[in-house]
Amino acid sequence: MRIGIFGGSFNPIHTGHIRLGESLCRKGWVDELWFLVSPLNPLKQTSTDLLADEARLHLAELAVQGKPHLQVSDFEMHLPRPSYMVRTLELLRSQHPTDEFLLVIGADNWLRFPQWRDSQEILRHHRILVYPRPGYIIDINTLPTGVQAVDTPLFDISSTQIRQAIHQGSYRGRGLNPKVWKEIKQKQYYL
Repeated sequence: MRIGIFGGSFNPIHTGHIRLGESLCRKGWVDELWFLVSPLNPLKQTSTDLLADEARLHLAELAVQGKPHLQVSDFEMHLPRPSYMVRTLELLRSQHPTDEFLLVIGADNWLRFPQWRDSQEILRHHRILVYPRPGYIIDINTLPTGVQAVDTPLFDISSTQIRQAIHQGSYRGRGLNPKVWKEIKQKQYYL
């Protein structure tokens, strides 16, 4: 099985994430997409509004209910921190030797990919699917072997925008699964 690994903090997971996963599955790039909820991206500063791992995991699980090709994984939450994708993928390969894992990253992350821990090691063992992000241009003629720009819709929404709008009291639910939004309101996240 071809499994797309889409890592992130998902703070919170939004409809752009879900629609991207559905698009990759529908277009046959992957058979399943796993949202790999990460404890903390080693290349990002610690966020003061980062929800607890379990809360972000639960919101992601709510968002994928009824979507059989989309899964949520807490795999990195059981690894030493900081978690590096090279190690995560190595362990996934060893635990699932009959599956092929493809790394799914945005154009913004592709431009930072050389800064990732052992990025060349990732390229040696995994295909990478790069999806478009507003404001980031990828020259497909410069992509190395094994890296593919995928034609998916652009989603002009971000977790940061959602968190800020919730904190300011101006958010009205656009961009979140209704179950996710209900849980955020009930638990008073991001206030």
